[in-house]
Amino acid sequence: MLDHVFSDAIGSLREALESARLERQTLEERLQTDVLLGDLTWVTSYAMPGEGDPPRVRCDLTLEWPTWSQTSYRNWYLEGEVVEPPEITVEIVLRLQQLASTPTAADVLASLPTTPPFLGDLQLERSGTTVETIYDEVENPAWALDLTFEGTYELDDATLEDGAAMDDHFAGLGGWIAGALVRLGDLRFDHADTGGQPETPAA
Repeated sequence: MLDHVFSDAIGSLREALESARLERQTLEERLQTDVLLGDLTWVTSYAMPGEGDPPRVRCDLTLEWPTWSQTSYRNWYLEGEVVEPPEITVEIVLRLQQLASTPTAADVLASLPTTPPFLGDLQLERSGTTVETIYDEVENPAWALDLTFEGTYELDDATLEDGAAMDDHFAGLGGWIAGALVRLGDLRFDHADTGGQPETPAA
């Protein structure tokens, strides 16, 4: 694995999610770069064990390493001091899908923890809620709902010096996501993949 602070962040997030007993959706993971701007983006998806394929409830996560952060990190690496701390943009999307009827956003929001997730000292902000209508068949549409949380994780001198500090910062994020997915999975929605019959929440 490349020895880089961004790869350390990816590893810390993976460890946090897997320690929370979440399962990675292998085909959904990708690392991509913007050939014009140079930004680096890592995207992955996790779900509760036994949710099936595709899962009814999942979490999509995005970490973005902008070009200016790479420049700042390179200066720190070569000069040993941070002029402007590099940052990683973090986005978490909780997704309910395969729904047989339009979900009520207020009911979904009420099921979540009252406090948005923290990443170290950073508290992510809920940026929006999106409801989708999916027409695989015109007569039989399905619905999905996305809840988005985002923020900017700043890498200070201590974190740059010791990447293990990120393990502590990301650890709480894994537990929050797992708890949120359990709560969403317990909601009594009709699901299109079960002929419109509500499923019994897992014990």
